[in-house]
Amino acid sequence: MSRPGFVLEVDERTPSLLVHEGDGFRLERFPLGTRVVYPPDSLPALPDVDAAIRRALLHPVDAEPLPALLRAGMRLTIVFDDISIPLPQMRPPDIRQRVIEQVLEFAAEAGVDDVELVAANSLHRRMTPAELKRIVGERVFRAFFPAHLRNHDAEDPDGLTHLGTTRHGEDVEINRRAAESDLIVYVNVNLTAMSGGSKSVTVGLASYRSLRHHHNVHTLRHSRSFNDPANSAMHHSYDRMADVLNDHVKVFTVETTVNSDAFPTQLGFLNRREWEWRLADQAAYLAVKRANDLTPPKLRRQLWQRNNAPYGVTGVHAGAPASVHPLTLANVHRQQLTEVPGQSDIGVWGLPYICPYNVNSIMNPILVMSLGLGYFFNLYRNQPIVRPGGVAIFYHPMPNEFHPVHHPSYIDFFEEVLSETTDPVAIETKYEQQYATDPWYVHLYRKSYAYHGVHPFYMWYWGAHAMEHLGDVIFVGADRRTAARMGFRAASTLNDALEMARDTVGSSPSITYLHAPPLTLADVR
Repeated sequence: MSRPGFVLEVDERTPSLLVHEGDGFRLERFPLGTRVVYPPDSLPALPDVDAAIRRALLHPVDAEPLPALLRAGMRLTIVFDDISIPLPQMRPPDIRQRVIEQVLEFAAEAGVDDVELVAANSLHRRMTPAELKRIVGERVFRAFFPAHLRNHDAEDPDGLTHLGTTRHGEDVEINRRAAESDLIVYVNVNLTAMSGGSKSVTVGLASYRSLRHHHNVHTLRHSRSFNDPANSAMHHSYDRMADVLNDHVKVFTVETTVNSDAFPTQLGFLNRREWEWRLADQAAYLAVKRANDLTPPKLRRQLWQRNNAPYGVTGVHAGAPASVHPLTLANVHRQQLTEVPGQSDIGVWGLPYICPYNVNSIMNPILVMSLGLGYFFNLYRNQPIVRPGGVAIFYHPMPNEFHPVHHPSYIDFFEEVLSETTDPVAIETKYEQQYATDPWYVHLYRKSYAYHGVHPFYMWYWGAHAMEHLGDVIFVGADRRTAARMGFRAASTLNDALEMARDTVGSSPSITYLHAPPLTLADVR
């Protein structure tokens, strides 16, 4: 039986605790009284995943069985999440492959021959053929690529359809093929409470014209948090857009959840609580850390990117998106939710080597900022783990490195925009349109493998709520010049960071360390 998450208070008997820091990790001694938030144990996997998929397709929630929705002569579009989730990437076969194969079998039995597969990559970079094949599997890839399996193109003027506007005046513009289909089957992996539901189609298949309504400073500052949809202005916008979408096209969603087995056997100590480490775990830690520290940075990054997570599938639900998603969220909460009594003066987070936008790529400084102040800060319900005006301490080396193919507009954003200002509102007002409509960035997004020109702006806005909430932000181990360019301070050690924080929170602050990954969602009361 899996144990629930809990909060440990550091005392004299507490061992050093593991903290992630980019492509590495360390054992850290935390001050006495520090609260450490641990997630629940990894949930048991479903014993027969293929049977669970079939059951979900044949017995959906608030929808007819999938075979009853399929008929000869119809247009069927299967849409699936891109490589931004799950993180790390899933050990093959990917759950999306297993779902898509069964959907295609039902379609073939019904005589459906107009079938297209579209990756819901929104303004993310296009996936390479190899990356597409890894998700959908060899059989589906050979049968459909390239004519009938492709990435969504948010800048194709002939490939988009404007469906209308919400009652708030928000444009709903999505992929034309999907909009003109008789049925969209959306295949999802829900790693966090932020994903799935209304977000899937309205974001994954959207254009900049649509995305700008919720990926902006005002909306993201009022999304508290991204993982608490009921209190997220961003999710409220998604819901309004989904209402417009549902008036035009039928969506049958298949949402899946996974457990927290994020690391393979040789890195199993990363999945365990430190005081439960066996001798083998201690030896593995020492061996892996020594080898990791001695490995050249480029090779070390490549080795971590090859890490395939042995996730177990914990749930498969299908049917009407609005009815399916609460079941999905319940599974996510079972795996990640931990009750935390109140806020602290200081919050501490260790940032790992991967985020949604550096898969098979480089974690550039803007992505580090987004991972820390966007994704990890927002791993809460009700209220953040750190009080208003408190201090956030993140661990990451933050090297000044960028992938020139994947992140060209990030390079210019870092050098040109951040040299002028770090204020999200000023950046949005002065620079967003220029980058969003730049013909060269558009060309690279459509024809190369670049993130859209506006993408670094969205990553900066992702941290807007945290920047408004916090009194100071300190990165342990960060390159000082890089951190300073982004308006943050760098410290060499945790003790140095705590000393720097004294001016903001005093000499005896309360501290909470959110121990992740595996992911922990703090339910702060």
